[in-house]
Amino acid sequence: MSILRRTHQPLLSLRHHLRYLSTATAAVSVPSDSPSHFFDPLQPLDYLPGFPRPDPKYNEKILAIPRTISGKNIAAKERKAGRVPAIVFEQENGQQGGNKRLISVDAKQIRKLVDHLGRSFFLSRLFELEVWSEFAGSGELVEKVRVLPRLVHLHAGNDAPLNVTFLRAPSSALLKVDVPLVFRGEDTSPGLKKGSYFNTVKRTAKFLCPADIIPPYIDVDISGLDAGQKIVLGDLKVHPALKLLQSPEQPVCSMVGARAPEQKRSK
Repeated sequence: MSILRRTHQPLLSLRHHLRYLSTATAAVSVPSDSPSHFFDPLQPLDYLPGFPRPDPKYNEKILAIPRTISGKNIAAKERKAGRVPAIVFEQENGQQGGNKRLISVDAKQIRKLVDHLGRSFFLSRLFELEVWSEFAGSGELVEKVRVLPRLVHLHAGNDAPLNVTFLRAPSSALLKVDVPLVFRGEDTSPGLKKGSYFNTVKRTAKFLCPADIIPPYIDVDISGLDAGQKIVLGDLKVHPALKLLQSPEQPVCSMVGARAPEQKRSK
């Protein structure tokens, strides 16, 4: 996350409807109809000015080879050879569907991407995937497709990637994405200046996204957040073609409590 904080382009000022914890929340601020009402696959979409877009620094082509069979023994052999078992699915209305292809990807490449981006940021970024008949991009090109990582399982002890699931992501696709949240404005937050505690409730928000405009993250501006106030999912500012898939009333963060006077004096 610290990498993205430093490298993202400057954004326009975003206003949040701040509300006190005891106040009833307003209606959802993103479209709530069916996807066909807010997204026309025949119309090209692009990122809007002032909103995060993928950093080209992390554009990378993922190379893979086909696998014919699956199973624990096969997966163990793949990992021993420095490869990660993976699957590519067709997507259907944001769900995993048919057209399944078993592949293996380079373990070092996947680990580097997850380490550099962070796990949640890796899972909200599109990549070009090339499947070759032989490893390291040699032999015959079997398939070339844009994909979204859906799942990545890491070893509990050393964070080595164990398997990866990808979804095909053509421009016509609508994909369910847990978009990471990046909090900004801590330095000027009136609540923090008064000694309140910043409570983070959610680190991601689930949206149905047209594949061409999947946000790499969503900015959450807390620069105006005062003691007793909170930000909810319905307050997040995103591209109008994105559809929130969670209750807009769910809190994202809040400013609660305050240090006791004696604690303040001791600091």
